[in-house]
Amino acid sequence: MSQPFTTLSGHAAPMPEENIDTDIIFPARFLLITAKAGLGRYAFHDRRFDANGAEIPDYVLNQAPFNAAPFIVAGANFGSGSSREQAVWAIAGLGVRCIIAPGFGEIFHSNCQRNGILPITLPPETVAELMVAAQTEQNFAVDLETQSLTVGNRAFAFDIAPERKLALMNGWDETAVLLHQYSGAIAEFETRQKASAPWLYAEDDAQ
Repeated sequence: MSQPFTTLSGHAAPMPEENIDTDIIFPARFLLITAKAGLGRYAFHDRRFDANGAEIPDYVLNQAPFNAAPFIVAGANFGSGSSREQAVWAIAGLGVRCIIAPGFGEIFHSNCQRNGILPITLPPETVAELMVAAQTEQNFAVDLETQSLTVGNRAFAFDIAPERKLALMNGWDETAVLLHQYSGAIAEFETRQKASAPWLYAEDDAQ
């Protein structure tokens, strides 16, 4: 379960580079770390830190206010490369809840939605405009219910699949989505199975 996503506001970290892949977001040598919590320290690690572990001052995520930005505005094909869910967990660990780009790696896009991050795909010319807004530290605000992104006096509509929108707004993981979609069928199955094989439920009924 993730924190429900309804509205979000704040600064956006500008990343105008294209093809920022999952190895840049979460270097492969950290893949042996299996814990989900605490991965924010490894996000964009080789760009945030030098060989001695010191912060690289001119990297965007090491600069205020972008070091606390809940948005990222990125170039095309963000999150491409290998399908490592840790890349999304690491970004979430930074406090980022929304990424705006002209396009995403397909699996990364899906992983974002499964882990409470809203990926917004907009035309390249719109993202170019938003990149300038991010670089000039304008405030970004998103309302998932109305599917609206507001930056300054401009509002932008975005698309999202209804089932993904519902899951994000409720903080549901994949199991919760299945229970929501098929709760009636699951209950009917259990009723039939209890009638045909009651011994399977004997221990539960005794409790």
